[in-house]
Amino acid sequence: IHKTYKLSPSPFSMVIKAILFDIDNTLVDFWKMKQECCKAAMDAMIKAGLKANRDEGMKALFKIYDKYGVEYQPVFIKLLKDINGKADYKIIASGIIAYRAMKENYLVPYTNVISTLTALKKDHGYKLAVVSDAPVLQAWMRLVGMKLDPFFDVVITKADARKQKTHAAPFKAALRALNISPEEAVMIGDRIPRDINTAKSLGIKTIYARYGDESPPAPGKSGADAELEDISEVLDVLKGWR
Repeated sequence: IHKTYKLSPSPFSMVIKAILFDIDNTLVDFWKMKQECCKAAMDAMIKAGLKANRDEGMKALFKIYDKYGVEYQPVFIKLLKDINGKADYKIIASGIIAYRAMKENYLVPYTNVISTLTALKKDHGYKLAVVSDAPVLQAWMRLVGMKLDPFFDVVITKADARKQKTHAAPFKAALRALNISPEEAVMIGDRIPRDINTAKSLGIKTIYARYGDESPPAPGKSGADAELEDISEVLDVLKGWR
């Protein structure tokens, strides 16, 4: 049973016109996708000659991601150099192909995402936007791959704003593109420092996607104006704010 945590009565004086969304772990279960893709890639590379077992390989792989970021593209090259001592491109190619094949199975939105976006846009007339720290191509690949791109009027990535969401620039860029004030927008995301704190500092109303955070705080402790256990609950939250 899902429970929506409303943290403030939200007597907002301005009409909400737009909803801003994070992508990873808000619209798509990014970590599950990443882990399953990496497991498939690791098995394929071991079969092709990587000198490691799966557990050792996964630890080494995520150590690289921890250092360089989860979108680090030469990750398999670095892994091969670290473990085998050189970049064997047959092994690397095996990993990339297996990763991409698995990604086709796991690049799907959370349950209720499409129905919720449909209701927000078509039934209630909200403008919808994405504000993401993902590289521009990866952000669009995820949106297009999940067939979510038609829902969004504006997509702002780190490349567009030249800043991450710990900075106000991405949110300000989205507001400019939508031609609205901060008080007319709501931001939904799973990362408190980036999605909640920065947006709130600008006067944007915030909704915390508890379901996407692997280590969420206690209910009601996110600092957001509301919290969700399922994305569909946003409809009730917005209804209560009218």
